[in-house]
Amino acid sequence: MQLSLGAILLQAGGAPAGPGGIGTPVFLMVGMFIVMYFFMIRPQAKRAKEQKAFAESMNVGEQIVTSAGIHGRINKANDDGTLQLEISRGTFMTIDRSAVSMEMTTAFRKKADTAAGISTATTVK
Repeated sequence: MQLSLGAILLQAGGAPAGPGGIGTPVFLMVGMFIVMYFFMIRPQAKRAKEQKAFAESMNVGEQIVTSAGIHGRINKANDDGTLQLEISRGTFMTIDRSAVSMEMTTAFRKKADTAAGISTATTVK
């Protein structure tokens, strides 16, 4: 049984593309980009902006936690973007502002406020 070249080409070609044949893949690509933007890119940019604002708002005397888990109090804010951190009485460490963990510091402060009996929740009347 021999197949002609025309029959092989017809079988391999599949269905011919109609007038809207190219629109579907483009629509799917645009849809995937929109989903990626709203679920991945936008939240990550928002989180980075919040972290930057948090790092710039730190003041002398605040208790912080670094991303490595080191607890300390800010002793001095240097002009080059570093902080002098007092980790125990008389023991100082210089760290970069970006090394302070926003999530861990917020959780530590919330835990300390709860232990001290200060309510951080607001009530709506």
